[in-house]
Amino acid sequence: MTNIARLRGFVQDMTRLVERHGANEPRMLDEGEACLRALITHDDWLPDAFAQPSPTSYRQYLLYCDPLERFSVVSFVWLPGQRTPIHDHTVWGLVGVMRGEEQCDEYADPGQAAGPLRPSGTHRVKSGDVDRVSPRIGDVHVVSNAGHDRPAISIHVYGANIGAVRRHSFDPATGVPRAFVSGYHNTTLPNLWDRSAETEPR
Repeated sequence: MTNIARLRGFVQDMTRLVERHGANEPRMLDEGEACLRALITHDDWLPDAFAQPSPTSYRQYLLYCDPLERFSVVSFVWLPGQRTPIHDHTVWGLVGVMRGEEQCDEYADPGQAAGPLRPSGTHRVKSGDVDRVSPRIGDVHVVSNAGHDRPAISIHVYGANIGAVRRHSFDPATGVPRAFVSGYHNTTLPNLWDRSAETEPR
């Protein structure tokens, strides 16, 4: 049985945060990172259905979307060797690694310039670490499972319903963008709101 109350509490904290500071990206990133770090410190809450890898590609499972689409919470599951294309986000985001380790290869924003994409850095995000993205601080990257022998799982929080956002992938040789909308791999969501087990008479 998963401790789904942790995810419920995180969603409540992020809802309060976006109500207070939703237009203040630096504040959202700073305080949201603290909330996300507290969540991923524990690995007893993610339901198994939203932690399943696939041999064909990484998986992107929606865990929660704010009713006004001000933020979304997503689990990403990667087998060794799996990676994203080079892509952007167009909104702020936080990435907290809960299992395994991920590698982030960053690129300079191509803007309107044609030509090969310019690498701008590489870093590892280990279990318990939180990474940040946004158009303001750096938004174009490739993410991959940095391990060789086990799946990696990261919990992402974005400042929109990320599965419905029109974004871009990029050809590394030419910088040419291609529009995409990622969607999600699941058709059901975790039940955060059933408190019957907590309220049963003793």
